[in-house]
Amino acid sequence: MMGWSLPVFGQTEGEEPALKLYAQSAVLMDGDTGRILYGKGQDIVRPMASTTKIMTCILALELGKPEDEVTASKTAAAQPKVHLGVREGERYRLEDLLYALMLESYNDAAVMIAEQIGGSIQGFARLMNEKARALGCKNTWFITPNGLDGRETDERGQERIHSTTAAELARIMMYCIRESPEREAFLKITETQNWAFQDKEGKRSFQCVNHNALLTMMEGVLSGKTGFTGGAGYSYVGALENDGRTYIIALLGCGWPPHKTYKWSDARTLFGYGMKEYEKRDVFEPMELDPIPVAEAAGWKGKTQQVQPLFSRGKSEKEDMLQVQVLLKKGEQVEILRRVPSILNAPVKEGEQIGSVDYILEGQLIRRFPLYADRTIERRSLKGAFSHLFGKYILMEGCSI
Repeated sequence: MMGWSLPVFGQTEGEEPALKLYAQSAVLMDGDTGRILYGKGQDIVRPMASTTKIMTCILALELGKPEDEVTASKTAAAQPKVHLGVREGERYRLEDLLYALMLESYNDAAVMIAEQIGGSIQGFARLMNEKARALGCKNTWFITPNGLDGRETDERGQERIHSTTAAELARIMMYCIRESPEREAFLKITETQNWAFQDKEGKRSFQCVNHNALLTMMEGVLSGKTGFTGGAGYSYVGALENDGRTYIIALLGCGWPPHKTYKWSDARTLFGYGMKEYEKRDVFEPMELDPIPVAEAAGWKGKTQQVQPLFSRGKSEKEDMLQVQVLLKKGEQVEILRRVPSILNAPVKEGEQIGSVDYILEGQLIRRFPLYADRTIERRSLKGAFSHLFGKYILMEGCSI
């Protein structure tokens, strides 16, 4: 591992640090909550070059199988450098193409994957945009699977470029490493230093080397993807884990040739800031919750029935295991909001959600604990009242004769 030192941050207490960054847009994100710890132009829409390929990779892992056979089309074979150099009609394993995509950033591998999974480049772009919307990325628009600069008119007649924001690119990386059902496969590919493979007929051999230099520069790097086009400049998205803390960074417009190393400087600055300024704390607070009266409950009118809010639905869930792990820097406080009604209306079912306890940091919800009813209380009815009266008095008197 290469040696490096934490950057010096010029700041006074209560002020944002003055970080020297080359990137036009940059984000440092808490990889567990999605909270932005530091941002510079984080919501400005910019082209993102080959950092696009993290979305291409995760969709292929989720919708395809490693052993799927992929045939190179004329379009794939015509892709510009950087490329694998496939020839029309050649056949490859999907898994091998994913390593070629993420380690060497080959543009033809991206097109082959897109055509295999989405039926066409356009079909795959639709899948990419649907996933982006599902992740809450409203300012991201995919046109190409490889990140080459693109421009088109959408279904509303609005002109779009292939683009995202630093905040949304970091959000996509968070999905790839933390939320996707294929996150382990994604991390395995992006952590790999070298990968060798052949085409299906065994006529051609290839060797891929990972171009994410941070894997050897910094301890704890989990994943990353570089990018460059003339329109986007240099870009980078990556993730690092340190002492139980997960950080994600995204850099857009981080210099143009010959400043290829600016992104590594910015990456070290952002990761260094996160590790120096933030510590992980458990801010969960045990609390006594008052019982909630239930109106219109079955039974005698005038006798108030109540339910007790619980953090767990059943005995199998242990309340003493509740935690809220969050990255905090000096002076930051988490607000705890009890969202509990003053009264409930019958019927109420045991295990029904009746409220929540919310943990808020800088206006952002970082954790919500549902609260559940501890019992069932039926609604008052004429039939129920008669049954209650009959059972309580007539049957009891009958037993005493």
